[in-house]
Amino acid sequence: MKSSLHSVLNRAILTRSLALGLVAWIHPIAAETPVSWWRDVTPVFKRSCNGCHNPNKLKGEVDTSTFAGLMKPGKHGPNLAAGDPVKSLLITSISGKEPDMPKEGDALSPQEVALITRWIQEGAKDDTPADAYSTRLKEPPTYALPPVISAMDVSPDGSRLAVAGYHEVLLIDTGSLELTSRLLGESPRIESVAFSPDGRSLAVSGGAPARFGEIQVWNVTDGRQTQGLRRTTDSLFGISWSPDGTRVATGGADKSVRVTRISDGQELVKFDNHGDWVFRTTWVAGGTRLLSASRDRAMKLIDATNGQFIDDVNKLLEPIDCMVRHPSEDWAAYGGAEGGLRMYKAKENQDRTSGNNDVNLVREFERQPGPVQSVAFSADGSLLAAGNTGTEVRVYETASGKKKATLSGHAGSVFALKFSPDGKRLYTAGFEGIIRVFDPVSGRLQAIFYPVPLTPVRQTAQN
Repeated sequence: MKSSLHSVLNRAILTRSLALGLVAWIHPIAAETPVSWWRDVTPVFKRSCNGCHNPNKLKGEVDTSTFAGLMKPGKHGPNLAAGDPVKSLLITSISGKEPDMPKEGDALSPQEVALITRWIQEGAKDDTPADAYSTRLKEPPTYALPPVISAMDVSPDGSRLAVAGYHEVLLIDTGSLELTSRLLGESPRIESVAFSPDGRSLAVSGGAPARFGEIQVWNVTDGRQTQGLRRTTDSLFGISWSPDGTRVATGGADKSVRVTRISDGQELVKFDNHGDWVFRTTWVAGGTRLLSASRDRAMKLIDATNGQFIDDVNKLLEPIDCMVRHPSEDWAAYGGAEGGLRMYKAKENQDRTSGNNDVNLVREFERQPGPVQSVAFSADGSLLAAGNTGTEVRVYETASGKKKATLSGHAGSVFALKFSPDGKRLYTAGFEGIIRVFDPVSGRLQAIFYPVPLTPVRQTAQN
């Protein structure tokens, strides 16, 4: 006991001496330009601290990702005392030969500790720019080349096509194939788009990778954004509407599934049972249950009212990159990272035995020529289309698994597929940034167009 107390006292004396030494060391240069929280301190925290101390992972109840977060007391009290580094827990934690923080990775350099010490001594002022966390563009982007199309959806009445762009979603009139509206938002990368069941709203998920994940909701008629909700510190995927149009579900790079009420933006459910990124969600059982698909190979059945895990629907065979629900049955088809294309019942796997039988499997289709990046059912459920990392899309009869058509000509991966409501068109898009329109039965190409306006690049004459 005495030895332990002696050790604690020695550490306290050492830390105080070190802090006083740092204050003394920086005192001669106090006349220099003041240390900036935004320019000088936040880069240190981003590199060494924010991985464990952010709103989604509050170790010690400390958040170093923003000034406001840092100023909130943590588990052990206030993190710093403005003007007094010696009394600041932050300095105590990062100082010494064996500092307490960071727990993982290299310790802060003496120069970095001195920089933070000086910032505190100077009053720990906040100089975060007013628009520091805004990524919204003031004007729609200009495109010299078509951007990769990561997501696409068709309105329930078939009149509009929503296409993911950079910082925006583009609305296309399906009759004329002309651009009619540009929905410009915060997220630079759009991962999924979905029209509401009544077609009046458009839900968008995406974000800025490793910075934030966001849900956007737009009024399709007037182009007004009705919700902009940051949920995580990384991207959100696979947005889907509840059948009654009151909620949306999203997956995330944080391995979670979330349910959000649209009217007030409240998060109703957060499910954390996946072991890897969750790329897709869909609603089953009349909206009382959710089905999620992840890179961890699982399709998980979730109680949509309380987030309770019900069961793994499938046998865990390969990472799942995409998933789509059958329009009339509680079935879902997935595309796998190893070329698998399978359709499952969205129900408990109670008949599974120690042999890990795939009892919910409805049909396994032929293996695809590469990882499957997109899947889509026709409105009547009779056809299933799959796009892969190659140059083709394959269309199958759902009932028999027989291949009906091969749609060729794509240059690169096909990330988005959508049937028109009448089943006469299949829209395909992906890496090359071009939308193609096919007859899904005959495979005939009906149209091809760019969804974004392209601005020619001025060429400079060479001497």
